[in-house]
Amino acid sequence: MFGYTVPAYGRLSPADLKLYRKYYCEGCHQLRDGFGLTGATTVNFDMTFNTILLNGIVGDVRDFEGTTKTLCVLEHSKADSDLMRKMAAYTLILTKWELHDDETDKPSAKTKVISTVLRGAIDRAVAMYPDYDRMVGEGFARLRDLELAGCRDARLMGRTFGQGLVGALADIAGDHASPDLDNVFVELSTAVYLMDAIDDLDDDFMDGTYNPFLPEHGFVNARDLISKDIYRMTSVLNETMGSLQGSYSRIRGGMVTNVELCDNIVYQGIPESAKKVIMGEAKAKASIKNILSNRRERNSDRS
Repeated sequence: MFGYTVPAYGRLSPADLKLYRKYYCEGCHQLRDGFGLTGATTVNFDMTFNTILLNGIVGDVRDFEGTTKTLCVLEHSKADSDLMRKMAAYTLILTKWELHDDETDKPSAKTKVISTVLRGAIDRAVAMYPDYDRMVGEGFARLRDLELAGCRDARLMGRTFGQGLVGALADIAGDHASPDLDNVFVELSTAVYLMDAIDDLDDDFMDGTYNPFLPEHGFVNARDLISKDIYRMTSVLNETMGSLQGSYSRIRGGMVTNVELCDNIVYQGIPESAKKVIMGEAKAKASIKNILSNRRERNSDRS
């Protein structure tokens, strides 16, 4: 369970909280049915929101049964949805390239073990949707080129990351794809990239890995840098949020379901995540990268 694209839970109605949990669990079930129990471990909040938004626009399935058992990972999927099956495969393809990126940044035995465990599930997803794999791989390659060039434009890095992911999502949207929907996904990925970079400042400095916010000289710690550079960081986040919310407002009127839940995440949940990152309250997200590098443990020890 990882990601920054989460609801503002305290502001969700009971019905929307139930709906969100239903989508999250269904994402796990779709991964399990399509790719086995190992595939189910890649379920995450960011892909959950993408599925909620896409289904809200496409209306592939308007309602489906929620989880009823305590050990819900053993349940089968409830929704007969091509959209959700494609999103499950896309989640694994994105995981493949995130692992590849981790291995390139800082090879480790743990990363190799996780890649080995997930290989069967990932290979099946790639075989089903080779074009998605190609598009995401090309996007990561463009991002890597900018990293190697020492790019310090964090928003350019984030948008490059997002543009590499949008092709597969536009294909899943089908006839409902639009420039505004594309921009929602690009800016959503940009926001996640920026928050992750700020969240990982201390760890990237310790590991010697690329981070567009890290200065060439004089880094003391993340809190010191954020306090000195808070205007630039908040400005780039605010620009991203404004573009994301503007494009979302233009597609919102055409949604057939999930509107209130998406409103909560776009207008309240994601901005709250950004605020927590800036304030140092987010710790590290429990991503594959951070789990493999023991970053959660390191951050929990930090005062």
